[in-house]
Amino acid sequence: MNLVFVGFRHRHTGAIFEEAMADPNINVLGAWEETEIGKQLAEGTGIEFNYSSLEEVLADERVDAVNLGGCYGDRGGHAIAALKAGKHVYGDKPICTSLAELDEIEKLSKEKGLKVGCYLTMRLSAGMRNIREMIADGTLGEVGAINMTGQHPLQYGTRPMWYFEKGKHGGTINDIAIHGMDLVRFLTGSGLKKVHGARVWNHFATEVPEFCDCGQFMVELENGAGFTADVSYAAPASCGFNLETYWRTTVWGTKGVAEYKLKAQNAGIDSDTGAQLMVALDGGAGFEKVELKKYDATALGEFVKEINGETDLIIDTAEVFRTTREILTIQAAADANK
Repeated sequence: MNLVFVGFRHRHTGAIFEEAMADPNINVLGAWEETEIGKQLAEGTGIEFNYSSLEEVLADERVDAVNLGGCYGDRGGHAIAALKAGKHVYGDKPICTSLAELDEIEKLSKEKGLKVGCYLTMRLSAGMRNIREMIADGTLGEVGAINMTGQHPLQYGTRPMWYFEKGKHGGTINDIAIHGMDLVRFLTGSGLKKVHGARVWNHFATEVPEFCDCGQFMVELENGAGFTADVSYAAPASCGFNLETYWRTTVWGTKGVAEYKLKAQNAGIDSDTGAQLMVALDGGAGFEKVELKKYDATALGEFVKEINGETDLIIDTAEVFRTTREILTIQAAADANK
């Protein structure tokens, strides 16, 4: 598969580039980035910015797929243009910031038989896949409640400043909690049924009071379980990503509770470095540590498999659309409560 990177405005794009370069089934033709700031963010990756415009990328008949790495608010338009040009689309989350964009992306994907993938890597985490097995085999019983904390450091002045430009970010819930909404359906098989409450507001980013850096919600899943989350940019900058409240997921079932925590400084969300999976079952005395089973897969690799016609995937186009629609629905509910 010949892949071109369209935009390089977030560090996750560097991780996707590394995956692409390590995959023998992917040939990276190059990249396009319209700003010097974006090109500076890519320094050290080895990526070559050899396209002068998006139009040049999409006119290149060699290109099979593009990777979306621009500002969040630009990705929907880039995805629509790529699909119209007959290119498969992959990207860091989110792939778009509005339900109208998603409607058009899904319509084009179906009409043209093109695939859309997303860097929703929590599904590939060993800890999360271990919990999924415990739910599937009945170890935890019937899941009734899930809680996730995903507080990030805002790092104002270090984080790309486009985050704070009007129309470029698309919302803290859509930005961060997309991983959580994707994860709960992966774990339980149940998606969003109803938004009972959702809120975004500004508290920590005093430099940009119009930026809603806090996000919380309470939703009901299709199986009746409740899912609550806090994905605020509330972590102290000096702590980075090293707090236990950075991606802590707790799942309560009728037979026990499982909790998975990432706690390694600057670990990727798909990394199990320094992570802990703890389980407390009915009849026991409390939490016990569980050894993680290891799995070998990447989100980008699943995208290539789908293009090649493989099935029984960890994530596919249909799942990307479901997750994106659910999280945009929650974000819209929160925006309505401002």
